[in-house]
Amino acid sequence: MSSHEHHHESIPARPMSRRNLLKALAASTVAVGVGAAVGPTAASALGGVAAAPSSGRNRLVPVNRIGIQLYTVRDKVSSLGFRAVFEELADIGYSEVEFAGYTQGNVGPITIPEIRQLLDDNGLRAVGTHATLNPGNIDAEIEKALILGMPHIGQGGPINNTPTVAAWTAAANTWNQMGVKTKAAGLKLYAHNHDGEFRFTTDDPTRRVYDLLWDEFDPELVFFEMDVFWAHVGKHKYPGFEPIDYIKRDPRRFPMLHLKDGKTNTGSANGYDIIEFGEGNIDYQAFLSQLRTRGQHFGLFEQDNASSVAAPPNPLNSLGNARRSYTSIYGLRG
Repeated sequence: MSSHEHHHESIPARPMSRRNLLKALAASTVAVGVGAAVGPTAASALGGVAAAPSSGRNRLVPVNRIGIQLYTVRDKVSSLGFRAVFEELADIGYSEVEFAGYTQGNVGPITIPEIRQLLDDNGLRAVGTHATLNPGNIDAEIEKALILGMPHIGQGGPINNTPTVAAWTAAANTWNQMGVKTKAAGLKLYAHNHDGEFRFTTDDPTRRVYDLLWDEFDPELVFFEMDVFWAHVGKHKYPGFEPIDYIKRDPRRFPMLHLKDGKTNTGSANGYDIIEFGEGNIDYQAFLSQLRTRGQHFGLFEQDNASSVAAPPNPLNSLGNARRSYTSIYGLRG
């Protein structure tokens, strides 16, 4: 995998996992459509329309849009491989994955078509990837995305590290050029933020970088993937904005969101520590409830540190974190 910069025993009314449902359907001697063969909860496990909850309130993240950034479970991809990890993620209930590299550490080499087959075998959809993108490799990355069937490609790190207006503007122009190619291929190109994109440029202290990117990205060519945790860190370090306001301004520019939780820490320069979803202080109930078109966003859980403050004594328990975090995201209502 490439680099980035309290246990629930069960999930109430959790849909049958894709892997188990696919096996059950394959074993059936009656050939019928999925919608006719199973109830709405199981149908949603295959990516259909999620059944309305019995409470009558809407899910803030539709079941078929709960995904995970694979950087969260990078230790397991490295030690167990994509096959075992995909089986576990499907069993948990995840619908989608975002890649953070296409290698599997000590398990051995694997090809892009082989990865696609494993996705299909487990009823998972690839929705995006974090790669280091540039004009020299964009064609190859587009080809990988098309094989994997993913609709988006993006970058997890900053698109520029020089804090001037000219440098950020030049980087945005380069991304617009790459966006021409991704759009022609039927894909969307996106940039993922950390906190640095919310600082001000050094030569114009009134110009926030995120605002510059908002202006300089062609909205038909380059999109945003907001990492909600890092946006809140940006608000703590460089106040004067609300992360949600960017999305509400034009939700179409945010096809994906990183749902990463943070626990407040007054002793940290960031103001927060990363923690598994549902154990922090970022009010996702209020945040997601404000989105008018919540169903269009891919909600991707990510936990950078892959550790669990809430479930000691396991210092590294990424799949356990993924399971508990799925439960919390699944339970969000608005």
